[in-house]
Amino acid sequence: MDTQGTTTGTTPHSPPPHPARPRAARRLLATGAAVFALLATAATPLSPAAAAAPQQPAVQAKAKAAPRTLTIAVAQSVDSLSPFLATKLVSTSIHRLVYEYLTNYDVKDAHTIPALATEWKSSPDKLTWTYKIRDNSKWSDGKQATAEDAAWTFNKMMTDEGAASANGSFTANFKKVTAPDPTTLVVELKKPQATMTALDVPIVPKHVWEKVGDFSKFNNDKDFPIVGNGPYVITDYKPDQYVKLKANKNFWRGAPKFDELTMKYYKDGDAAVAALRRGEVGFVQGLTPAQAASLKSEKNIKVNDAPGRRFFALATNPGAKDKTGKKFGDGNPALLDPAVRKALFQSVDRKAIVDKVFQGHAVEGQGYIPPRFAEYHWKPSAQQQIAYDPAAAAKTLDDAGYKKNADGKRLGKDGKPLDFRILCHATDPNDKAVGKYLTEWWGELGIGLKVECLDSVSDRWLAGEYDLAFDGYSVNPDPDYVLSIHTCAALPATPDASGQTDNFICDKQFDGLYDRQIVEYDKARRTDLVKQMQSRLYDTGYMNVMVYPNALEAYRTDQIKSIKTMPEAGGNIWGQDGYWSWWSAEPAASGDTPDQDSGTSPAVWIIIGIAVLMILVIAFVVTRRRSSTAEDRE
Repeated sequence: MDTQGTTTGTTPHSPPPHPARPRAARRLLATGAAVFALLATAATPLSPAAAAAPQQPAVQAKAKAAPRTLTIAVAQSVDSLSPFLATKLVSTSIHRLVYEYLTNYDVKDAHTIPALATEWKSSPDKLTWTYKIRDNSKWSDGKQATAEDAAWTFNKMMTDEGAASANGSFTANFKKVTAPDPTTLVVELKKPQATMTALDVPIVPKHVWEKVGDFSKFNNDKDFPIVGNGPYVITDYKPDQYVKLKANKNFWRGAPKFDELTMKYYKDGDAAVAALRRGEVGFVQGLTPAQAASLKSEKNIKVNDAPGRRFFALATNPGAKDKTGKKFGDGNPALLDPAVRKALFQSVDRKAIVDKVFQGHAVEGQGYIPPRFAEYHWKPSAQQQIAYDPAAAAKTLDDAGYKKNADGKRLGKDGKPLDFRILCHATDPNDKAVGKYLTEWWGELGIGLKVECLDSVSDRWLAGEYDLAFDGYSVNPDPDYVLSIHTCAALPATPDASGQTDNFICDKQFDGLYDRQIVEYDKARRTDLVKQMQSRLYDTGYMNVMVYPNALEAYRTDQIKSIKTMPEAGGNIWGQDGYWSWWSAEPAASGDTPDQDSGTSPAVWIIIGIAVLMILVIAFVVTRRRSSTAEDRE
């Protein structure tokens, strides 16, 4: 048994000393003994007197706890940090963290709950809505958030086309918005509006944004930190690289548990997955099935596979035009023929896309609203359904007068071969994979297809310079917004303006249904109208919803201890209808650094010392063996 203060030496009864060792070995052992003695000394607890002795200030001061930081890999680059312009999911997800909306969606079942507004009521005729604005929400610069901020936000959208670029459909029916006092917001409508408890509009601080000039060009990406009143504050941004956020410690619902978030853009999904494996990022979204499968057996990594809120579709250029009817772009006119669109969709094997591209992590597409929102989800009848049938597709084209030439190429009405272009997101492997299948399937019809994969498709898309495009949108619990982007009112004011349109659809029958559903407060009747709108979109053939992809994502359990999905039972993490995931995320460890005066556990030092001594002994043995071998060889 080891006891402190005991020394050993040679006594008359001790065994004779060891034979002389090589000089290098003696040095190794001497060094090992010294290291062990030093480690043992470090491991020895201080005496009461020494522990009570005053320490130097540098030693006595406790180190500041390191910030608890989480890096999130994202597959999209930010289009704008202005909530008046942003439409990409990554941007709107960031804005949900930075700005409060009047209302939010419950994490369990997505019903409407208070946010900046604590309560609301409508007049009997549904034309006036009054919201009570909470008195405990502050902007990150310390100023109180008030009803005046909300009134100013809505009024700016009502009077400035640039400010209405992203979310103008929500305020198009507003007649007047006022703030009688700091906690009262009054919205007067031109006609009833069923979305008054689902206004997905970020409220901005008037005292900051009233200084902005041109809202159509202001990206809000020059001055940091950006003032907000959500759970996080944007502190830094580099285009196509990252967005950094810091926890808002004064957030009325409670401060997030992670002190800092970094949304880091990865153009290459495999690089993002590799970073997750190395622990350089804590979360990755938009996984391919192969990536998800490879991560399931990884230590400290959890894969989340949940029904998504997105659809994956083919969008057909219906002839780009602005609100005045002025046409622009260069879409192929053959696609204006319903027979051509129908034939193309008859040649899309949705089941093969689910099985081969998404490897079962998706559901075959039908209506425009994903099945996750069961109330509004629509399915075509057996008679209405455009099923996969290559023979029927060929007949559709033959009957419409699109014949093949001697080379098997399908000819248009102008006598030229039918050749189309499809816009593809270079960062999305699903686009590329489906593009290969479409090239094969449509090639059998005699139709050529050029898959044009670009890092950013926005410029070509907004200019109407495409024939078809891979499309996708995240749907909110209330479907109004995602339906509004196909109305005539969503078209750009001029060819140079962006507007809110997705792909320039302007159909009077669809618009009539939209106008009826927006004023319908009876839930059953409104649901029926929403389904009729999806039916009309399906019949026109300008939108072909191929699949509803699952949300495939993964996070490191040694960085994230727990995190809320939405819905709470089996839902997604990324791109929620709210800020629940990153507001709730709990670090796996505190992230605090050890106190400078606390020292490491004595037991740990002893173990380290023994390990060092063992290494040195092994080195001694190796030295002897090497020396012997060398002498024998000589």
